[in-house]
Amino acid sequence: MLDADLAILYGVETKALNRAVKRNLDRFPRDFMFQLTAQEFRSLRFHFGTSKRGGRRYFPYAFTEHGVTMLSSVLNSPRAIQVNIQIVRAFVRLRQILASHAALARKLEQLEKVTTARFKKQDATIRVVFDAIRQLMQPPEPKRRQIGFQVHEDK
Repeated sequence: MLDADLAILYGVETKALNRAVKRNLDRFPRDFMFQLTAQEFRSLRFHFGTSKRGGRRYFPYAFTEHGVTMLSSVLNSPRAIQVNIQIVRAFVRLRQILASHAALARKLEQLEKVTTARFKKQDATIRVVFDAIRQLMQPPEPKRRQIGFQVHEDK
């Protein structure tokens, strides 16, 4: 998560959050927090369509799951504690979802091996079924809304 996003969640200014972090740099090793490079920042700015003028004078800091957790010891307000609890819960839930998806993929692979070994004659049919299951496991493509004026003609 970026420093500006975390500052909004914690209800503090970005510069106040970064000042608190810099006062406690020993709590934030490289795998907890890092500063974006010029190229990453340009890419991010292009992605979100922000202006080159105004705004930040330095590259933003990005915090990993562990860095966000460490922020609770640096920002010691009641709101910071509650926000941190919610963020940690979200990370834990995300990890559970990813783990269950990986476990499901492993089980499907094992089932496919056993099934194709047992039913060699129906191999093509079984493969079609497993391919269909794999497609269902893929996350859906994001639906993009068409931007601009649209004409709907009556038929």
